[in-house]
Amino acid sequence: MKGILDRIEDNNKAVILMEETKEEVVITVDELPEGSSENTYFNMEKVDDEYQIVSIDEAITQKESEKSSDLMAKLRAKSKGSKFKKK
Repeated sequence: MKGILDRIEDNNKAVILMEETKEEVVITVDELPEGSSENTYFNMEKVDDEYQIVSIDEAITQKESEKSSDLMAKLRAKSKGSKFKKK
């Protein structure tokens, strides 16, 4: 099962979104694996009605990061500046 680190909140909590079940899992930042940051994908498992991080899914994390970078590059290349004229 896959989860993505959506955000880290001010109260030292990490919010992981579960793709398959559409659930939100909240854990402490201390429970995150070394090298975790926003938009990191995890391999997760459910044990006794609680989700646990098994490992970071490096391949999907890298792939999604590249996809986002490509989209941003396309948007920047497409932008021709403001359509409004200065007076």
